[in-house]
Amino acid sequence: MISLDFNLNVLTRDLSLYLENQVKVGLFGSGVLSLVLGFSAAYAYYYLISVAKKPQLISGGKKFYQFLRDQCPVVSETYYPTFWCWESRIQTVLRPFVTAKPGVSYRNELIRAADGGQISLDWFDNDDSASHPNSATRPTVLLLPGLTGTSRESYILHMVQQSRELGYRCAVFNNRGVSGETLLTPRTYCAANTEDLEAVIEHIQRANEDAPLMAAGVSMGGMMLANYLGKKGRETCLKGVVVFSAGWDVFACTASLEKPLDRFLFNSYLTSCLQAGVDRHKSVLEKSYDIDHVMKAKTIREFDERFTSIMFGYPTNDDYYHDASPIHKLKSVQPFQWRQ
Repeated sequence: MISLDFNLNVLTRDLSLYLENQVKVGLFGSGVLSLVLGFSAAYAYYYLISVAKKPQLISGGKKFYQFLRDQCPVVSETYYPTFWCWESRIQTVLRPFVTAKPGVSYRNELIRAADGGQISLDWFDNDDSASHPNSATRPTVLLLPGLTGTSRESYILHMVQQSRELGYRCAVFNNRGVSGETLLTPRTYCAANTEDLEAVIEHIQRANEDAPLMAAGVSMGGMMLANYLGKKGRETCLKGVVVFSAGWDVFACTASLEKPLDRFLFNSYLTSCLQAGVDRHKSVLEKSYDIDHVMKAKTIREFDERFTSIMFGYPTNDDYYHDASPIHKLKSVQPFQWRQ
């Protein structure tokens, strides 16, 4: 771990002495080396002062705040992003190319939904668990991927790997039509509608009645999970929930994605991924929606206006975005019963 306990004046003095006493050997000699050293020192200083920071921990009460600090010390430790790649957008772009994928073998299960559709659930049973050898009581973690993600995403596989080390069982909730299964009805998914998630949670709970059930959602999966908690309140059977990188306000998220750089890096790509899913199930969806109009969308907002909000019966896309924003449901999320 990098220490912040250093004196910039000492660093500057030592660097100056080096520059004053160096042997000048031309542009490609010590002059270039001096330039590199100077830039490296400035980069390290900026990284330690402006980039590496402690997270801001917010909780509903002092008792729970102290519980988190004691039991989850990582929430109060300084976060040191990758030294050579700390900018969030660059990390997002490079992640698929530099992140290893742990080997995970799933057991797939297709669940029939109330409307006749089917939901794909991928299980990692972890039958070799040493800490929880009894399958009946082995804790289960339900994982929800992002907007177009599946159980094969690298971040999901790493979460499964961490759960494996803890001795837990995992179940990955794949949204309709994204993981290779046939779309049986002209309906996919959205962040506001939690019917499929509720069906999956009830199914897992019935299959493992004596096992505690927890959940973790990433990006849109986190939004759906937060909206579910706001809807269910204390009625949920979940014993613990964590949400990563969720968009709390969809209006703000889409506005950010429509800025020139983010539109170039992310918006167009995500829109094309959503359209690819529509095209893959065109034979089912074209009976209910104008697919040609949907395929001409250039942004996620346009895609939602032409497809998602219509599919789930919203009068306008703004009505859908308001309903999909977890920020409006946070007050309805009830605290879990926990013991210190």
